[in-house]
Amino acid sequence: MTAPPAPAAAPVSAMKRLVPLLMIVTSVGYVCRVAVTVVAPGMMRDFGLTQAQMGTVFSAFLIGYTFFQVPSGGLADRVSARRIFLVLCAGWSVFTVLTACVGWRGFGLAVIIPQLWLIRAGFGVIAAPTYPTSGRTIAVTVPPRLHARANSLVLASVGVGSAVTPLLLAPMTSHYGWRAALLVAALLSAAAGCLWWWLAPDRSAGDSSVAATVPYSGAQYSGAHASGAHASGAQASGAEDPAKTSPQPLRSRSFWLLFASYLLQGYLGYIFVFWFYLYLVQVRHFELLKAAGLTALPWLATIFAIPLGGVLSDAAMARWGATWGRRSVPLTALSVAAVFLVIGARTSSPGMAVAALTACTVLVMSTEGPFWATIAQLSGARSGIAGGTMNFGSNLGGMISPALTPWLAERIGWETALSLTAGFAVVAGLLWLGVRVNPASDGHAE
Repeated sequence: MTAPPAPAAAPVSAMKRLVPLLMIVTSVGYVCRVAVTVVAPGMMRDFGLTQAQMGTVFSAFLIGYTFFQVPSGGLADRVSARRIFLVLCAGWSVFTVLTACVGWRGFGLAVIIPQLWLIRAGFGVIAAPTYPTSGRTIAVTVPPRLHARANSLVLASVGVGSAVTPLLLAPMTSHYGWRAALLVAALLSAAAGCLWWWLAPDRSAGDSSVAATVPYSGAQYSGAHASGAHASGAQASGAEDPAKTSPQPLRSRSFWLLFASYLLQGYLGYIFVFWFYLYLVQVRHFELLKAAGLTALPWLATIFAIPLGGVLSDAAMARWGATWGRRSVPLTALSVAAVFLVIGARTSSPGMAVAALTACTVLVMSTEGPFWATIAQLSGARSGIAGGTMNFGSNLGGMISPALTPWLAERIGWETALSLTAGFAVVAGLLWLGVRVNPASDGHAE
């Protein structure tokens, strides 16, 4: 009979390989996701598309992505991360190539726009499992005391993709055209898929992933990680299926408070995604090129701010326990972000406005790690469905804010509209006062 694995071997080796691999794969996926925004001017010129028409193409992705968050979360709880990310990398490549092939044979505008809608919506569907799957895998692989920093490193892919994609693809578009630039993005995704297949933990197990071999239960982490020890192989000793022993997150009051807070955080964050550039040009009257450079500043800063938020959250949990440790960063960051948003909206100085709004964006994004770490500790092996549902809320807020904010600005002015949004940020932070994390998940008594 084969001897059970040595304690801690699987989790430690998984952490060393898994988190960097997830960082690489999710960053490449984000490059493919936003590549179309970089090549959009060339596509619009070749096809004669208006800004409004191109906007509907961008929205098609968000529709597919948002409404498949919950199903994709359920999928993450049932299918190995190894399989899911391999399919994701292949899907990102395929849909990016399909985008490059649109209108290749000179089809008319009436055919091109529906093609782009379908491709971008399909891309949204295939990309939907990305963060629920990474969050679930971290939840069942990484000790709770490191959840925030592990999740934040993966979530920094948002900043990496947003910052790297223009630098990588804009020169390609300029010299070789937008189709060639998209093909480069597709090749990157294919390479990431090969890297994942070759280096992802538990390669010898074929279909099983680390998530499947390191089950999560409240008892598993109730004190072992506080002393630096890992639980021994539960499956080998006949422990219950983690799907049966994990909590029921969707029945938890703390989960729905977290959902509401993340919805409001997404509402605020997506304003900067869609409107920051136009706000600087149309309201603050910056020159186009200068506005473009200033718009990149928040996303460059988030590459460091998101991991920093995770490190601070883990440190706070070690000092104050699970509940107040996880509350501390988002409660503080979202409240202070509201102050900077009001300053940015109401100052008469354009330079001060840019600085304040950049600080606001950075503070909002620094809460990503704590959100996903908390959902992991609330949900355990069901972090897929819980994370997918929470992420649905964020993207639902992201679908509402780009339309509602300018509508409000036309009627009550940008100052008042952004000040109202600052109120949402305060509410998002205060909702954390009702979120409670099981103290057994970090070994502290509350």
